[in-house]
Amino acid sequence: MRYQRSSALFKEAQNVLPGGVNSPARAFKAVGGTPPFIDKAKGAYIYDADGNKFVDYINSWGPMILGHAHPKVTEALINQVEKGTSFGTPTELETEIAHQVIKMVPNIDKVRFVNSGTEACMSAIRLARGFTGREKIIKFAGCYHGHSDAFLIDAGSGLATFGKPSSPGVTQGTAKDTLMANYNDLESVQRLFQENPEQIAAVIIEPVAGNMGCIPPKENFLKALKNLCSENQSLLIFDEVMTGFRLAMGGAQELFQVDADIVTFGKIIGGGLPVGAFAARREIMDYLAPVGPVYQAGTLSGNPLAMCAGLVTLDLLYKHPECFNDLDSTTLAIAEGINDIFSQKGIEHQINMVGSMISIFFTDVKVVDFESAKTANNPTFIKFYHHMLDEGIYLPPSSFETWFVGLAISDKEVDKTLNAIEKFEI
Repeated sequence: MRYQRSSALFKEAQNVLPGGVNSPARAFKAVGGTPPFIDKAKGAYIYDADGNKFVDYINSWGPMILGHAHPKVTEALINQVEKGTSFGTPTELETEIAHQVIKMVPNIDKVRFVNSGTEACMSAIRLARGFTGREKIIKFAGCYHGHSDAFLIDAGSGLATFGKPSSPGVTQGTAKDTLMANYNDLESVQRLFQENPEQIAAVIIEPVAGNMGCIPPKENFLKALKNLCSENQSLLIFDEVMTGFRLAMGGAQELFQVDADIVTFGKIIGGGLPVGAFAARREIMDYLAPVGPVYQAGTLSGNPLAMCAGLVTLDLLYKHPECFNDLDSTTLAIAEGINDIFSQKGIEHQINMVGSMISIFFTDVKVVDFESAKTANNPTFIKFYHHMLDEGIYLPPSSFETWFVGLAISDKEVDKTLNAIEKFEI
């Protein structure tokens, strides 16, 4: 494929945007080359500035579960734009979508809408600290909860040590309150509780990891984690920015039958517009201002455009619960097809899949955490990535990102994807 226009646009963008992008993952640093600049999208496809057409497995990093430019979503947005785009006052839409979320998700009584997944996770941590009166949190290596300071922490010399800042601008003071555990390793969490008695406000986790590739929790890991939090009077926070309304109608809580204390949302809940939310049972949520002492606010929180798009999206998913089985079946067909092709070719690989989230790792090691994910052969992934791009398949440009399968992906797109993979040679 040819990318003359995208190359020119990328060069121009680098003069006025850091790295030419507004989010680092878009810059192709992990795979090299020039990122296609997307001009439009419809259904299962995105189209770049050079007229190239791609089957899209990023889906705006998850939100476009219905497919791009879904007619009912776009119609609702057009109608709302004519009424106004932002008021800074309460609207009926906010209450309507809150009712819809509470109806779909188990174990929550109230919701607070914000403007991003990052803001949702940041606010959930503040709420947990305010509710418990404690300061420390536990997160897991390889899990990403947005770019607020408390989450940009690397593991120290051992799992039982304090973390250290992984980005300039994050202070040591902030880092000392974030403790690092290993995903799928309950003992690492137990040690942290033992070494920090009555100090840990919350444990935050992606119930299915999506930012070190798709990594499912081991059987009963989440239930054991919940029990451990309850025993230590700490809160369990599920970061369902990716998994919410994707793995099941009620997200990972429903799929794994585990009740978190606080749940964060993003992506699908906004139908493709910037939005996030966090939710919990009444006694926790009533610690938020203006009812309680924990302060959180936002000028564009509950923006009518985001509420409108999110409400239509959630309503369509709610009215068609069979869609989750359809997503699972499509993703399974992709996974089985890839496995057959790579096995016949003798290409070492692991395929991780939960629902409509899927990742390929070029390694012979079972991928269960961040360390095992790092064993994947990155040069092979880079070659694979550019091969698929040339074949008209748009994948996340990093081996540490999950693919998102949407409802617009049909047998036609699955066949095109597998035909492209059939042509790949190491």
